[in-house]
Amino acid sequence: MEGLLQIISKEEASRVYSFPVFTDEFCRRFLDELDHFERLDLPKGRPNTMNNTGILLAELGFDDHFMNRFREHYLQPLSALLYPEWTGSSGLDSHRSHIVTYDATGPTDRTDVGLSTHFDNAEVTLNVSLGKEYSDGELYFGEMKGVVVSNPRLYPYYHKIGRGVIHRGQHMHGAMDITDGTRYNIIVWMRSSSVRNKLCPRCDQSPTLIPFEGYGDGFTKQ
Repeated sequence: MEGLLQIISKEEASRVYSFPVFTDEFCRRFLDELDHFERLDLPKGRPNTMNNTGILLAELGFDDHFMNRFREHYLQPLSALLYPEWTGSSGLDSHRSHIVTYDATGPTDRTDVGLSTHFDNAEVTLNVSLGKEYSDGELYFGEMKGVVVSNPRLYPYYHKIGRGVIHRGQHMHGAMDITDGTRYNIIVWMRSSSVRNKLCPRCDQSPTLIPFEGYGDGFTKQ
């Protein structure tokens, strides 16, 4: 953990940090696997309610063989240092990981080139650019959800392949349009049951729970 803290960079936006996550070779091989999966004639879920295209990594078996360990052994300890109030007593005990695709070459009614300002259904989010070749499309950050300022300012973050940016899920942000090419990003929404069991991050009310197989939205029955 001490070694990781030495390579973390503080970004211009408040409590937003970046650090190297994947090698270029990993990103290339991962994109090859995504290309293979996209060509399969199989039903595929949408990554979230905002993006038109993308891949749920659980459908690839990526959670059991990689993401669970990645969250538990690397992202949870780091997040506990950076955002202790958002990891809570349970720690980040579940997640939803997905690929989002921004494509300036596809039909505009079926592909995304950017994403408007929003907050995540997460306590902490990791966003890593995998490539490919693209122009523009920087990420931007504003204020936390519900915070109103007289002179709002946006803080840009420029993606680099294999480098991740980590931030609080309730930090308002968006993605500027790419103007050329295609970009793939892996997004990990990390959730703390001890935090969200008290207050749903989407509606700001005490949650009413229903049974769900798997992680669901990260709530647990107390």
